[in-house]
Amino acid sequence: MSQITASKPAAPKGQSLWYLARRRLLRNKAAVTSLIILILLTVCAFAAPHLRPFDIEEVFWDDFSAPPSLGWKEGHWFGTDGNGRDLFVRTMFGIRISLLVGLCATAVSLVIGVVYGAVSGYIGGRTDNVMMRVVDVLYAMPFMFFVILLMTFFGKNIYLMFAAIGAIEWLTMARIVRGQAMSLRHKEFIVAAEALGVSTGSIIKRHIVPNTLGTVIVYVTLTIPAVILTESFLSFLGLGVQEPMTSLGVLISEGAKQMETAPWMLYFPAAILAVMLFCFNFIGDGLRDALDPKDR
Repeated sequence: MSQITASKPAAPKGQSLWYLARRRLLRNKAAVTSLIILILLTVCAFAAPHLRPFDIEEVFWDDFSAPPSLGWKEGHWFGTDGNGRDLFVRTMFGIRISLLVGLCATAVSLVIGVVYGAVSGYIGGRTDNVMMRVVDVLYAMPFMFFVILLMTFFGKNIYLMFAAIGAIEWLTMARIVRGQAMSLRHKEFIVAAEALGVSTGSIIKRHIVPNTLGTVIVYVTLTIPAVILTESFLSFLGLGVQEPMTSLGVLISEGAKQMETAPWMLYFPAAILAVMLFCFNFIGDGLRDALDPKDR
């Protein structure tokens, strides 16, 4: 007598929060398109020496403020600036500097803000009150004026600009992380860790900070365009990136002075800056929707 054995159905495979968030993000057409555009701009910015055979400081004595022209060897795709330098190469180099400033200054604000906010929110009590009053006092200071004074006093240095802009942006990051930490400190897994005698530093590092990453990632994608815009404003005032380097803010400042005679000097860098800012904001919106716990 033969025995018929029924095959057991396979157990359903678990799906993590990050897997579901990534799948929702990939369904967001605006965020995916923005990410592709940013990747293409970054690749073009770093591949500019291979795309055009010109140096950022090379002067074309016969082509001062020349309009855009096609051609692989002699053409200037974005035209030339008032000093006869190829605007395409300078714009691509400007994208590098603007992205570098945005990423580095955001990293500074991320480290300070996350650590400060997590400590304040988890410890609470008098420590939290003192730390938040410090943040309130710093919020009341005119930070743009402070940055201008700092860069005027210590000199116009790009590395100082990273630190100065990062020192502005960490305040909001600290408040966001503090709010998340306060909502987490009474959760069961935190109480269990405290009962087991885990130190405060370990709880903050292993439990508080990792569980705030979703919100932090969203805010970082919205901080980068704000930092790029701040750098562009400082460069527009002549306090940012200095020659021979350039950034999109410097190029926009130079283009604004010759808007009537050579409008292409303003249109190309301004359009690229606007596209970058839109892309970062669309990616931030997509991440916010993907990581929203109510949309699971």
